[in-house]
Amino acid sequence: MWADETVFYQIYPLGFCGAPAQNDGVTVPRIRKVLDWIDHLKRLSVGAVYFSPVFDSDAHGYDTRDYRTLDCRLGTNEDFKAVADALHENGIRVVLDGVFNHVGRGFFAFRDVQEKRWDSPYRDWFHTNFDGNSPYNDGFWYEGWEGHYELVKLNLQNPAVVDYLLDCVTGWVREFGVDGLRLDVAYLLPDSFLRRLRQHCDWLKPDFWLCGEMIHGDYNRVLNAGLHSVTNYECYKGLYSAFNSMNLFEIAHSLARQFGPEPWTLYKGKNLLSFADNHDVTRVASILNDERQLFPLYALLFAMPGVPCLYYGSEWGTKAKKSDGDPALRPCFERPEENELTAHIAKLAAAKRASRALQYGDYRNVTIQNKNLLFAREKDGETVYCAVNAESAPCAVDARGSFDAEDLLTGERVRIDGRVELAPYGARLLRRV
Repeated sequence: MWADETVFYQIYPLGFCGAPAQNDGVTVPRIRKVLDWIDHLKRLSVGAVYFSPVFDSDAHGYDTRDYRTLDCRLGTNEDFKAVADALHENGIRVVLDGVFNHVGRGFFAFRDVQEKRWDSPYRDWFHTNFDGNSPYNDGFWYEGWEGHYELVKLNLQNPAVVDYLLDCVTGWVREFGVDGLRLDVAYLLPDSFLRRLRQHCDWLKPDFWLCGEMIHGDYNRVLNAGLHSVTNYECYKGLYSAFNSMNLFEIAHSLARQFGPEPWTLYKGKNLLSFADNHDVTRVASILNDERQLFPLYALLFAMPGVPCLYYGSEWGTKAKKSDGDPALRPCFERPEENELTAHIAKLAAAKRASRALQYGDYRNVTIQNKNLLFAREKDGETVYCAVNAESAPCAVDARGSFDAEDLLTGERVRIDGRVELAPYGARLLRRV
């Protein structure tokens, strides 16, 4: 699958493009701003852009009004097609947010239920009870997403709803050439819907990629229902927590639990979506106690099993805290910035895309210490060692042997005599030769 060999880049378009927080009904082609970032994406070896919601919505995108029309605050369908075409021409695939669990109160079918109640042909598109009432005093009750009644839960057991959504996906592929979907709150989507979606997408486009948002629980539930990948929240937390506590055993043991050589390993051979932050969580530069650890942290992110996904702006160390609200996490940047961290990430991304071991290799811990870690990725005779140092002092990590290697970040050939030398906050990717 192409995604297993790809570096992803997430953009939250409404924030990225500086759109108003509420849908003002004014059409402005803000989405074309992405065109100015393509060169930046190519320098980062990005192979796919994952767009958070782009379709017509009440406010933040996850409250969909119309799955077939671009949000006017971003422009028209023609504007988005121009962006998608340009990305494809530059070898960058397009992945959309599939928000299928719920819609906004402005969704056409829900508005019809508000108007016609029992007489609406869409009354069974939602989980409604006409003997109750809603917090909005609609005169009937409906289920909202986790108690948020601005997000109206769809009835995915209704074949008409499923057919409608699949028809929308067909339109996205035919109009924009979409290459995959990240499924919002996949942990709530019925297995029957996931299987039907996978079958439909395989028919539409044989290499169409499906990734589910899984915040907790057993990832195998949705993987076994037909998804190719899920968001690896366990290791997202393990990354920053291990560095903050100066206890790299935490992330090493999580990776071994998920991908290690033991027979009870949970997700060996499955490439989960790996990330240091996204549109819902505190930026990694703000959550680390020592932001100089960004350098080894990103090395670990790109070298560990999984498909790495960068969140726009974090490649140059942007800060923002969840406690400051969603607008802080989803800002508008006037232009891409590049600095030492950006250059480091670009080298890591290039190494990832050039190494089968880093893309598909087995995972094996070699040496784990509180402040430094050395692990190996192995595939088809290629072995790459990742060594990281979380502290401000130089260190040497036991390599459990001596060998010649190519440093994938510098291109140099080096001799490893029993240990890997690391600078303060250092990171090395060493391919055995």
